[in-house]
Amino acid sequence: MSDLTKEPAATEPGAAEDAETTEAPATEAPATEAPATEAPATEAPATEAPVTEAPETDAPAADAVQAAAIDPRLLVREQGFAGYLNDFKRRVRGGELGSLPVIIGLFVIAVVFQLKNSSFLSADSLANIGVYTSGLGIMAVGIVFVLLLGEIDLSVGSVAGVGAAVWAVLSVTNGVNDWVAVLIAIATGVVIGALHGFFFAKIGVPAFVVTLAGFLGWSGLQIWMMGKEGSINTPSGSVVENLTGYYFEDKGAAYGLALVAVLAYAGSLLLDSKRRRAAALPSRPLSEILLRTGVVAVLAFVVAYVLNEPAGARGLPLALVLFLAVLVIADFVVRRTTYGRQIFAVGGNAEAARRAGINVNKIRISVFAVSGMLAAFGGLFIASLSGGATKNLGSGNTLMNVIAAAVIGGTSLFGGRGKIWSALLGMLVIQSIQQGLNLLGMASEIQYMITGAVLLAAVVIDSVSRRTQKTAGRT
Repeated sequence: MSDLTKEPAATEPGAAEDAETTEAPATEAPATEAPATEAPATEAPATEAPVTEAPETDAPAADAVQAAAIDPRLLVREQGFAGYLNDFKRRVRGGELGSLPVIIGLFVIAVVFQLKNSSFLSADSLANIGVYTSGLGIMAVGIVFVLLLGEIDLSVGSVAGVGAAVWAVLSVTNGVNDWVAVLIAIATGVVIGALHGFFFAKIGVPAFVVTLAGFLGWSGLQIWMMGKEGSINTPSGSVVENLTGYYFEDKGAAYGLALVAVLAYAGSLLLDSKRRRAAALPSRPLSEILLRTGVVAVLAFVVAYVLNEPAGARGLPLALVLFLAVLVIADFVVRRTTYGRQIFAVGGNAEAARRAGINVNKIRISVFAVSGMLAAFGGLFIASLSGGATKNLGSGNTLMNVIAAAVIGGTSLFGGRGKIWSALLGMLVIQSIQQGLNLLGMASEIQYMITGAVLLAAVVIDSVSRRTQKTAGRT
């Protein structure tokens, strides 16, 4: 019996061990059942099925989605006057003020000075504004090109002086043909500008430093070319003298030019509308084209009338015609050509433009060459107004007025944003202020202070506009 009692005792440990060994898989059973617990995870895609069906719920509204994808700004013309009003509000809220502040400023300036002096809007006063606007305005067009790159050119004043000096020395002193001397003077500006662009684009010297050095160096060359006397008078009847001294006294010429301008403007609108329709893009309706053309026609013929009909009117100045021609050509280049779009691209983001295959260095050099060319051309206008080339031509407030005109007109100092016509608007603001203050007998220091305040206001508006656009997500 004792053996029998011991036998079970001996077998119990074995049984216990067997139980433990047999239970080990049992303990692992939950592990083997883990896939079972993961089965819901495998069913997760089933739970995501409604998400994959989301496009199916949108399928009936495909047309609505396509319509919503269209930029609402492209539908403005289809909405008529209400669309333009809503678009105007949207632009103001988004900081896209454009030329609106300048146009309002010009209107206020005209009203204030006309109330102070009734001769402000007279034919003679407007002719003076047009003539004095032309030379500096042409130089401002070159500055607009540079500002579109996000750079600055501080040498335009001295380049203008060198251009005038080259013409005077060749034509007056050495008897070179007047037209040839003018072309060489303008070509000199191109070479100088390209040299600035080379040092900036290829060597990597900041444009500010390059053009500042150019301002000093070319000023020295100008003084040396003028010799001991320091000035060379403009001969009567010369090409340069006629730049600002010639007026279209024939009324038919003035009205004819106004008609040509109106027809050219209408033609450009029609061509643009045709091109957009061919590309399946929203285009201007005929009613809008007629309205815009009508506004331009009224302005053109009013200017022709004011400059020709009143007593004492001298006619349409040649200088203003040449300035407008430069504006039209430059605007076409900037807005209608690949080269112009590349300028905006480089000014907006040079690295992105480079990756897009644009030759950034070539664009930069060419833009500075354009600035130099227009600076030299503008210098000839200044020489015509002052009666000759002098060692001080282009110094003083010339640089300030040129840069201020471009900025006041609406061209951004930060690059990639602006219009060629801003040179005209800015110069009209500056010259209108100066003309009005001269009529009121104000001192020149007052003119400087007011011009400086207007320039500061323009830069502030530009900065606030950019900040607003970033907030609105439009930049």
